[in-house]
Amino acid sequence: MSGIEILVREHQNILKVVKAIRQSAIQAMNDGAVDTKNFWEYLDFIRNYADKHHHGKEEKILFKIMTETLGAAAEKLIKHGMLVEHDMGRLYAQNLETALRSYENQPNDDARVDIIANAVAYGELLQRHIDKEDNVVYPFAERQFSKEILEKVNQDTEVFEKEEAAVREHYENWVNQL
Repeated sequence: MSGIEILVREHQNILKVVKAIRQSAIQAMNDGAVDTKNFWEYLDFIRNYADKHHHGKEEKILFKIMTETLGAAAEKLIKHGMLVEHDMGRLYAQNLETALRSYENQPNDDARVDIIANAVAYGELLQRHIDKEDNVVYPFAERQFSKEILEKVNQDTEVFEKEEAAVREHYENWVNQL
C-alpha cells in the first residue's frame, strides 16, 4: 500500500469516529447530560491517532515534500490551507477538553453546550478537510510527483508506520469496536 493510500484509509477511521462524536453530541443535547467517558475517549483518539499519527505523517512527510518540491501552489495549499485546518482542529480539541473539565467540575448547560459545539465543529471541519485531501491535495501530489519522489513518500511512510505500529494498532482496534 502506498503512503497516500495509507492516509486515505486512515481517513475512513477518522470519519467513523467523527460520526460517533456527532451521535454522542446529539445524545448529550437530547438527554441533558454528557457521557464524559465517551468524549474523553474521542479526545484521546483525536490527539493520538488523528493528529499525532495521521497528521504527523502528513506534516512530516507528504506536506513537507510537497512544499519542498512542488513550488508556490503547493506551498500555498499546504501552509495556508491544510496546516491552518490542522491547527483549527487542535483548537477545537483543546476547547473540548476545557469544556469537559468544566462539566466534570460542575455539570451545567454552559459546559454542555461547549462540549456539543466543539465536538460538532471538530467533526464538520474534519469532514471538509478530508474531502479536500482525498479529492484535491493527494491527487495533486500523485500527479505532480516524480516516481522517485512518490517512492520517497512511500519509504518514509513505511518507516513512520513501523515506528508507530503499536499506536496505529491500538486505535484501529478501538475504532473497529465502535
